[in-house]
Amino acid sequence: MRKAVVVAIVVVATLAGAIGGLASVRVEQRLDVGTIRLSLDPGHRGALDLYVPLVDWGVRFHVVRLPARIRVDVRSIDRDAVLRLAEAGRLTAAGVRKQATDALASYLRLAILVAAGAGLALGLLVALAARGHHGPRLRTSLAAVTLTALAAAAALTVLLPPRSNVDIPRYYANGPEVPTALQALESLGASARTLDEEIDQQLVGIARLVNAPAGRPPLHRHPRLTVASDLHNNVIALPALENAARGGPLLFAGDLTDRGTPLEQKLVLRVVNAGRPLVFISGNHDSDVLERKLARGGATVLTRSGRLRGDGTTDGQVIQRVGGLRIAGYDDPLKRLARENYRDNGAVPTPEEQQEFAAWLSALRDRIDVVMVHAPALAQLASEQLRANPPARPLVVVQGHTHTSALVRAERLTVLNAGSVGGGGTGNLSEATGQIGLARMTYDVSSTFAALAVDLIQIDPGNGEAQARRFRLDTPADVR
Repeated sequence: MRKAVVVAIVVVATLAGAIGGLASVRVEQRLDVGTIRLSLDPGHRGALDLYVPLVDWGVRFHVVRLPARIRVDVRSIDRDAVLRLAEAGRLTAAGVRKQATDALASYLRLAILVAAGAGLALGLLVALAARGHHGPRLRTSLAAVTLTALAAAAALTVLLPPRSNVDIPRYYANGPEVPTALQALESLGASARTLDEEIDQQLVGIARLVNAPAGRPPLHRHPRLTVASDLHNNVIALPALENAARGGPLLFAGDLTDRGTPLEQKLVLRVVNAGRPLVFISGNHDSDVLERKLARGGATVLTRSGRLRGDGTTDGQVIQRVGGLRIAGYDDPLKRLARENYRDNGAVPTPEEQQEFAAWLSALRDRIDVVMVHAPALAQLASEQLRANPPARPLVVVQGHTHTSALVRAERLTVLNAGSVGGGGTGNLSEATGQIGLARMTYDVSSTFAALAVDLIQIDPGNGEAQARRFRLDTPADVR
């Protein structure tokens, strides 16, 4: 038993040395368009990362079978060479891609050799330290070290090199740099069907960061707004919301608070200044008092009968102009009332309430661009009617409540749910569903309203890493 334990310790030491060797190898390579640094991070879901610190965004391909992340960081860019690549586009990118592929292959060979050598060295040291009268013979330990190191090298050779055929890459940005990542994404072409093609697109996309975008019409000249819901009194998520919505309209689709009580209202009223303006509809966790306080603070609080005033009356104008858009909103029939001591009215609308909403929207559908409603269940009947009889003009339905981001398109109808900007509330941040979610919509109102793109953004509250998916709405369905 003692001999077996010693051999096991030697094997573990060899593997630990190999893993440490992998993590220690960092190499810089010079390409025609700049310099890249290659490194390995063991212990992650297998992936190949192309990351650009210059703009703090990257693209991740889950193409590595080993639990290790291969990082390719762009350290410097030769502007003249990149401009030539951007002008020539895909044709010239093949040469740069070959250089990058050769550099990656050379790095992986070096990493495997270093891992095997580090494993042998550490395993040998442990074997020598453990030799003695009560342990196995030294040659037995050395054999275990050698076989383990060779097995580790063989496994790395098979599992570490990226495999091809990737359909959907994952774009991401770190911390608050989500807008920068999204600006970079609009420079890229159609989604690729293989890893080689996608790397081509990334090289050209990086080039276009310093040159005029080509291909599809750029989006940066068009107005944008931010969509969020379900803060649930999680004030620590407010900075992320304020950063994303800065300088533009913010559409908030309900559940700003958790119970609608006066204490919560004081904590979250700063959200009024997050958008220019804040457009708000109540959810089933909000209250009538909160609505009035937001209205007095300068927010555009929408109800089924018009914009709410600070005294609780409405102006009778159901359709409001915001950011060039015609917007209407439906206050939640299950919101909490102060006269009922903020009683919980549940979360399931009745069939009568669904019919009332459908009738209300039917009278507005071809006169508005955006409609806001908190609960998808409340809009279920209306959504079925819109799919059966599409609106004559593009219509975007903004929803919340489910805490899950979603985008559904059907002819001229777009249904958008940004998820939960509060991660479902402070009690859920440690759970898998505790992601901070919001969305940004780019649109055109130069002649008639047209939604051009929707960016669904998720932020991990633990490490601040942000991920963004872009859906272009001005072309056939194209996921980013």
